[in-house]
Amino acid sequence: MSLRKFAVIGHPIGHTMSPFIHTRLFELANTDGDYTVIDVAPEELPVKIKELNTLAGYNITIPNKQNIIPFLDKLDKKAALYGSVNTVRNGEIREGFTTDPDGFLKALKFGGVAFTGKVLIVGCGGVARTFVYEAALADCDITIAVRPDDVPVQQALAKELVQKIPTAKVKTCLISEISGDFDLLVNATPIGMYPKVDAMVVEKRVIERCANVFDAVYNPLDTKLLQCARANGAITVGGMAMLVWQAAVSHEIWDGSVYSSDDINQLTEDSANELKKKF
Repeated sequence: MSLRKFAVIGHPIGHTMSPFIHTRLFELANTDGDYTVIDVAPEELPVKIKELNTLAGYNITIPNKQNIIPFLDKLDKKAALYGSVNTVRNGEIREGFTTDPDGFLKALKFGGVAFTGKVLIVGCGGVARTFVYEAALADCDITIAVRPDDVPVQQALAKELVQKIPTAKVKTCLISEISGDFDLLVNATPIGMYPKVDAMVVEKRVIERCANVFDAVYNPLDTKLLQCARANGAITVGGMAMLVWQAAVSHEIWDGSVYSSDDINQLTEDSANELKKKF
């Protein structure tokens, strides 16, 4: 029996952690799979799709999460809601999924953070969409904060959210205007990422009024934002946990694999150490 083939596609895709993480996940679940990287620019996708269809499954990263949709037979509920796919399962049909939401929710759950109440989301890019939509589905009271340059995108996201989820409770402000107490602060920006590790997305006065903090940045594993939040007594969760959990959900889709929080915690730490070797 030949080894099943899997891959991650994107462009550019030089420093992806996917092969390391997914290979370990196959080993942890005692399932077979050869995982590789395929660089696919958007204009190459129509030509490459025949090769991709020979794989047992594959992951998609920027810039193909939307572009892949016309080549699939079916989308699961969340992928259809988001208009974004990061995991494909090939078989009798080619089905697209988005595992980012479940990766985020599992990272919070196993990190001991309740996803409820007043949630402050800083940023309005691709990953912020995941957080905003999931907060609305969880019936949270959402505030989206951005820099002045991002206000048009912020307003469009808030409008789209209410159109798709009419019960959504969302308001917007500038980062400089953030006020009040929050149950959860979510950094959905790259601020604080290597090499600018001393930067924080909000001022200390904001962090001091947040009971829990999630930082989507995963390099470094322990950002200055998380350190500051913990010093103030907050529960913190970093972006590497989400990265590993969303990968684990891909294996649930492909094979029905189940992972323990201990396994994922160890893989999160090992992935952070592996990442250091790349930088």
